[in-house]
Parts: sequence; structure tokens; C-alpha cells
Amino acid sequence: MAGMLALALAGCATTPEVPAHPEARLYSASADAWADVDAALARAAVSGKRVLLVMGANWCHDSRALAGWLETPRFAALAYEIVYIDVGVPQTGAGRNLDIPRRFGLAEMQGTPALLVLTPEGRAVNLDSAATWRKAASRSEEAIHTELAALAGRPAP
Repeated sequence: MAGMLALALAGCATTPEVPAHPEARLYSASADAWADVDAALARAAVSGKRVLLVMGANWCHDSRALAGWLETPRFAALAYEIVYIDVGVPQTGAGRNLDIPRRFGLAEMQGTPALLVLTPEGRAVNLDSAATWRKAASRSEEAIHTELAALAGRPAP
């Protein structure tokens, strides 16, 4: 068990300090992730918003940090349809819902979190950077906001 935790933590940056960012535990292992994604795409088809698939886990400090930022009013103003998908511990072979990122062209998840931005039609626009969010807790609020604003198709204020 300790070996699995060590492997899991290798895919998610951890720091012993008190976080300088909000944290949220929004990844539900019992959620129907497929239904949640399909519902977000249906809402996006009506609203014209992009869909933000946030693939992480509550055990992961970086996943919780990213979710925490996304729940703040500043990030809510980016107007994504957000879906939090619990992917378990993919780096140890204990992943779940991994067919969802594959559905949109992200063939492999080696750590958490990963983030996919989809057009209302379901086309991924950031396959090249989707897996680069593994150290989200070490990114500044400004850097995260600027990148997500650009991916949303809106300039950062």
C-alpha cells in the first residue's frame, strides 16, 4: 500500500507548506462521468460555451488546488461548462473513467490532474497541453487564469 501511495504521489506534486491557493474536493468516484460529460456538451451546444474537463482525484493536492481556483468567482467568469472527473490513480494502473479522455483524443494519462478543453461540438482544443497540469498547485493564479482565458476563446482581463 505504501508503495502505491508513493507511486501515486510521484504523479502529483506535493508540498508540505500550507497552500497559497484555495482547494476543493470535487472529484466524485461515484458520479456518472459519461452522463456528466454528455450533459455539459448539451449545455454547451445551447450556450456556445466551451467545456472544461478537469480530470483529477481528491487524493491529489494539485487536483484539489486546480478545482479550488476554478470555483472562485474570477474563474467562473470565464464561463466554461465544467465537469470534474475522478480518474483515480492512473499512474499506478488504478485509474477509472480513462475512456473519457481517450474519447476526445488524449490517449494516455500518466498523472493528475489533466485538463481538456472542448468546443461545444466536442472537439478537444488543447491536446498538446492537456497533461501539463500535473503541478497545478505550483502555478500562479494569474498564469492559470491567462491560460484558461485563452483556451476559452476570451482574452484575460
